[in-house]
Amino acid sequence: MTQVQLAAKLGMSQSLLSRYERGSLRLHGALVGDIARALQTSADELLGLKEVKANGLFPDRRFVRRLQMIEGLSKRKKEALLTTLDAFLRGERAS
Repeated sequence: MTQVQLAAKLGMSQSLLSRYERGSLRLHGALVGDIARALQTSADELLGLKEVKANGLFPDRRFVRRLQMIEGLSKRKKEALLTTLDAFLRGERAS
């Protein structure tokens, strides 16, 4: 989820959400709860008090982080990456 999408769910601007994320503004309890609900996680997981559960799709959170980074790429770069991944995966199946 992008900052813009999360900000929209929370009813605030992306720039305000960014200030919270950078630590320029302090989060209040109600906002922590709102963010946790929007991200479908617990406040404890969000605050690092409890280990984050696997999301059911990717047990390795590294994949999730990379997918989020890929989402920010241009359409052209995404297509190039998908072509590379497809070729790699075809090679794996052939092995």
